[in-house]
Amino acid sequence: MSEKEPTQIPTATASAQSQPQGDTVFSLLGGESRVRALVDRFYDLMDLEPRYQALRAVHGSDLGSARQKLFWFLCGWLGGPNHYIERFGHPRLRARHMPFKIGLTERDQWLACMDQAMAEVGVDGALRAKLNEAFFGTADWMRNTPG
Repeated sequence: MSEKEPTQIPTATASAQSQPQGDTVFSLLGGESRVRALVDRFYDLMDLEPRYQALRAVHGSDLGSARQKLFWFLCGWLGGPNHYIERFGHPRLRARHMPFKIGLTERDQWLACMDQAMAEVGVDGALRAKLNEAFFGTADWMRNTPG
């Protein structure tokens, strides 16, 4: 696992190669309102479900900032407006997450929580599978702790 930040972050749009030309994952999901619903459900589940306890512990007491930043980031990562980059520049995901312990447990809980959120907000099954694949690659790359 390289410590060096890549010049380009793989995007969900790049990963979903069988989508119709011109459509982004962002538009296929339904735009900002649907990304907001997904992010809100993700953080609500993280707060409510005991099985995401290790993931929740990484986030500190207030989820407000993380919730907003994930919304901004996902909009751009999914092929929509680059709200995150406009505010903070390059996401530098791995570098920004280095202060937090992210091992297999945290990775797997993040992925399970996002998959549950996608299911509960009604993301199409085929799109959900493609997003899970893209999320796995990014989440696995974020690990900075063995095990």
